[in-house]
Amino acid sequence: MKALMPALNRLMPVMMVIFLILASIQAAVSLHLSGGMLIHFLSWARDAYPPIVGLTALLTISGLLYEVRSAKLARKGLRRRKGFVMDILARLTNRVALEDLLAQEQKEVAINAEELAAGLRAKVVGQDQVCEDIAQQLRRRLALTVRNKPVGIFLLAGPPGTGKTYLAKQIARQMDRPLLHFDMTQMSSPHAATMLFGSPKGYVGSDSFGKLTGGLQEKPDAIVLLDEIEKAHPDVFKKFLTAWNDGHVTEASTGAQISTTRAIFMLTSNIATEALTEIADRLHDDTDKMRAESTEALRKAGFAPEVLNRLDRIFVFRQLRDLDLARVAALEIEAMIKGYGLNVEAGGIDAHLLFQLMQRQQKLGAGASARDLVRSIEDMVSESLILARQNNTKLVRLVMESDGVKAEIADDSASLNARLAP
Repeated sequence: MKALMPALNRLMPVMMVIFLILASIQAAVSLHLSGGMLIHFLSWARDAYPPIVGLTALLTISGLLYEVRSAKLARKGLRRRKGFVMDILARLTNRVALEDLLAQEQKEVAINAEELAAGLRAKVVGQDQVCEDIAQQLRRRLALTVRNKPVGIFLLAGPPGTGKTYLAKQIARQMDRPLLHFDMTQMSSPHAATMLFGSPKGYVGSDSFGKLTGGLQEKPDAIVLLDEIEKAHPDVFKKFLTAWNDGHVTEASTGAQISTTRAIFMLTSNIATEALTEIADRLHDDTDKMRAESTEALRKAGFAPEVLNRLDRIFVFRQLRDLDLARVAALEIEAMIKGYGLNVEAGGIDAHLLFQLMQRQQKLGAGASARDLVRSIEDMVSESLILARQNNTKLVRLVMESDGVKAEIADDSASLNARLAP
């Protein structure tokens, strides 16, 4: 039946003519019209033949021109419908404006690098140079209108607790892009690739998409954050190489190719921490040489060469020191207290507490981050924070005492006056 449809469509004009002839004959029989009466009518209407022929020719030519123009517009993607029936979008919204937005979707995207860098510096402590460099890179790469690979493949390398993951999250938030976050420590087995790219037909999980392929299908402009990429299995690496080389990933369950050309891949790594810290301190004024030496240090540390060769840029995070470390600790404490539904009083974190945290961090070195130290504080003050919340308290302060840290209830009015004071 399906094979007959094209032939029937082509024969439709002939069938319409036959139908009109049969309908005319039926009407003549019903009205008892004779052949002589028909000939008399045709003779009487002889003068009207030329105008009728001219009008018919005009309508035919107009119809042909309309079809030709419609076909050209359809090939250019500027026309979505044919015929004279009102389109749903034309009836319910501004269809022209919607088509303009769709046409502009793939055009050049320009971002304000200075504004983005300033926003990142305000959130990510102690990594001003990285914030400025990555903002410039994103501006350049997003401005490209033709590419067959992701917008960017960036490696954020450096000691733990320096803001690598936090920077990626802030970029997603400030650029208003969705974030797909994957912990690559969970991808250390050869079968882990199925979690990201789906399972072949016949295997468990083949009825659903992988987390990465499904995420990119729904959110093609996402920022894909791959935490601790060096811990992923080589089979997982191979899958990503296709995504970075060819501009698409393949969903194993269906074989569908999902584009990665609008995505931004951000990788984090804690490998070669000491070497990268030394390089960042020594070459902080020469970013090009710092990246070259950092690449070689990562290669010597065992980082997969095939991944290094496909990176667009490596950003080295410096170890936090002095007041930068105190700033991160203060932010972590504030986040911890907000987790209990409370706020910190203005000036409500004891300076002696932050100083002690800085000393402990320096003794432990790169082995512990600020958030690790804050967890030990939470163990001491969690009970008092719970009691404060039960008493409908809004503000608290942390005080360093001889027997440890104590959370005290703060006066709302006093805190307000402190905030308003010049």
